[in-house]
Amino acid sequence: MNIHYAKASFKDFENIEGLDAFAASNEFLKYLNFLKDNGHLNYRVESQSPCGPIMHLILPGETKPTRSVCLVSNDYLGFSQHPAIKGAVIEAVQRFGTGSGASPAIGGHFTYHQLLEKKIAAFYKRTDAILYTTGYTANSATLQCLLHKEDIAIVDMAVHASVQEGALKTTVKTFLHNNLEMLEHVLKNAQHKYRTKMVVVDGVYSQDGDLAPLDKIADLTHQYGAYLVVDDAHGIGVVGQTGRGVIELYNLFEKVDIITGTFSKALGNIGGYVVSKPELITYLKYQSKQHLFSTTATPAVMGIIKAIDLIDEEPQWRTKLWENINYLKNGLIERGFDVGTTASAVIPVKVGDIAKTLEAGRLLLKAGIYTNPIMYPAVPKKDARIRLNVMASHTFDHLDTVLYGFEAVDQKLGISKQENN
Repeated sequence: MNIHYAKASFKDFENIEGLDAFAASNEFLKYLNFLKDNGHLNYRVESQSPCGPIMHLILPGETKPTRSVCLVSNDYLGFSQHPAIKGAVIEAVQRFGTGSGASPAIGGHFTYHQLLEKKIAAFYKRTDAILYTTGYTANSATLQCLLHKEDIAIVDMAVHASVQEGALKTTVKTFLHNNLEMLEHVLKNAQHKYRTKMVVVDGVYSQDGDLAPLDKIADLTHQYGAYLVVDDAHGIGVVGQTGRGVIELYNLFEKVDIITGTFSKALGNIGGYVVSKPELITYLKYQSKQHLFSTTATPAVMGIIKAIDLIDEEPQWRTKLWENINYLKNGLIERGFDVGTTASAVIPVKVGDIAKTLEAGRLLLKAGIYTNPIMYPAVPKKDARIRLNVMASHTFDHLDTVLYGFEAVDQKLGISKQENN
């Protein structure tokens, strides 16, 4: 074993040859201490304030909070702090208490679960949905339940880790990100070889912020007798004329076979869902182990129902979000930074080198700008970046602070395209 810490990523410590679990964890701790000593461990930073555009952080090695502009939150519409949503949660807790007490099949299915199932299904112009305690589980548990060794999952290589985990029990074929030619090639080869064929894509991709060409993917998928699964976790509330995501953008409500998503981003809560035909949803409710054997969500999910209403009732939040997205994105492009093909509230500032990306994260945090350095395996080894998540609750002054911060980092590290050329 010879891991070069300066060039390493978390992936290098997943399965260290010759080391048992405790020895491997000790080796990983050495790596984390290396990052900490170099000021590059800006993960699991403690916040002493609510989720919002400004957060007060306890930085590594410090005891007093530091005020920082926050660009790490998926609370795109600021709904985790919306007074009406908070009020709905408080009212539900006062009525039902703080927990549900059981799994859904044996006493843990309450009125608030039933209401939310119908609400999220109707949001996508359907009738039936199933709830999971996390968005991650909505993907992993559903795919594990539906796909077996006789089946195949055909997945975009940039899909979320939850999809990858969900496909562990079945045959998997990947295609290059948004590459329709390669997708068709895989579909042709799989057409007569497998029982159930599912193409699984994200609507909005969490690292690049770009969109799937969903109309073309849907046509190809159904042409070759496969089903289309779309995880639009980062699209709901953000993309589409009424915030119904990439599915609405392409008007594919009738052509997506299985819709998955999360309540933990634009809707400001926690949990996941799957929307599909009634018979498939019923099957999942009695066969999906993580749903069947997990205690159900708390009464606080009543806040989600209010949040879904507010997507239609208060569209100004989505309007403000897009004003902020365009302001920050254009400001970064004007300064020569590479933001890729983002078309959402996720804006990557691509750096490439892992060490330089981590140092950029350190300098930004020191300047009061809280961002996420993203590296392998979340992205390819030479495609490390600083990821920025924009919220409706940011002001232009907040975003100017970010832009000035990136200018200063660029002067020190040369991370813009013009500096790298």
